[in-house]
Amino acid sequence: MSSPPRSPVLLTDRYELTMVDAALRAGTADRRVAFAVFARGLPAGRRYGVVAGTGRLLDALAEFRFGDAELAFLEQQQVVGPQTLEWLADYRFRGEIRGYGEGETYFPDSPILTVEGTFGEAVLLETLVLSILNHDCAIASAASRMTAAARQRPCLDMGARRAHEEAAVAAARAAYIAGFEGTSNLAAHARYGVPSAGTSAHAFTLLHDTEEEAFAAQVAAMGVGTTLLVDTYDVPAAIRTAVRVAGTDLGGIRLDSGDLATEAVRARALLDELGARDTQIVVTSDLDEYAVAALAAAPVDRYGIGTSLVTGSGHPTARLVYKLIAREDADGWVPLAKASAGKATVGGRFCAFRRTRGGRAVAEVLRAVPEAGPDERPLLRDLVREGEIVGAEPLEEARERHARSRAELPEQALRLSPGSPVIPTEWA
Repeated sequence: MSSPPRSPVLLTDRYELTMVDAALRAGTADRRVAFAVFARGLPAGRRYGVVAGTGRLLDALAEFRFGDAELAFLEQQQVVGPQTLEWLADYRFRGEIRGYGEGETYFPDSPILTVEGTFGEAVLLETLVLSILNHDCAIASAASRMTAAARQRPCLDMGARRAHEEAAVAAARAAYIAGFEGTSNLAAHARYGVPSAGTSAHAFTLLHDTEEEAFAAQVAAMGVGTTLLVDTYDVPAAIRTAVRVAGTDLGGIRLDSGDLATEAVRARALLDELGARDTQIVVTSDLDEYAVAALAAAPVDRYGIGTSLVTGSGHPTARLVYKLIAREDADGWVPLAKASAGKATVGGRFCAFRRTRGGRAVAEVLRAVPEAGPDERPLLRDLVREGEIVGAEPLEEARERHARSRAELPEQALRLSPGSPVIPTEWA
């Protein structure tokens, strides 16, 4: 068998297509329905989540078409019958999608995305929606905790070598939304404009006969503003060599091992003694938000974070679900809900608002009517209208939205100790 075609439409579970196939046979595929994406709860101990991935989803939706290769594959594998193949050949999502803006914080039951259309066209999006949002929201939520713990010190994504190659690109984008200053990943820079940075690894030092030769080669190529990795052999000796080679205008040194707090204190004292008072100290080595917080009192200027970031700091999925919440009948919209033990849902089409008091968020409010109450701001924005994408926005807008949204939360939202969602969700 030849390799299957690569297309967004096949980034799905088989049962999405078999449901369409059965619904077309039953004559119910054209019923108008509403789905909602939400989390029944946040990962254990988390106080808020962060929306990310919406822009990537809209990009994928624009390419969500069944071409000849995809249809031939489905026919060859007998996934669906002839009637469904004909229907898929003309597939376009022609409905409406609304959602929280990227970068917005969210809480249990927040309808971070709503999809309305026929059952056939809307159910096909389930796997695509969840695979993108579950990953990107998890990464952004972890990244937000890290940037909060960093207390205005810049964080850099260095996780590309610890993730699937495409997941690394998405993670860099999500982390940037949540406040990371950039990434080591060039694909994220090329596709999304996430600032990129990087200098050298231990292998570069080991390549040369001496550490001094390695530093001289790097400075010759990148200038004195570069960051030199100083823990391949002896840290104090390397710092002295780095300043001798680059001068007191050396941009930075990087520490990647040992007791980072102690090493940073020693490094700062030595750099100052050598006259390199403006040389920054960058630390790496399996950092997470707790390690970053523990370094708050150390003379660290920047953090490079890898594995913990791209794995969601222990929570690699946001636990989002895509559930049918309403169906339109002759008399209007009928709420639909699961009653399964432990997986019950609330039926009906709801609008979402953030209630504030004195500039601080106090509740997530869900109600059937679209009018905001006193001191409430609407959270849902139009993303797709009648199949047309209308909600695309620059990545910088998502980044700015996150900064505003997180600043609006109560102060305890930034605590790293386990806790409950920082504001309640109210059904009005």
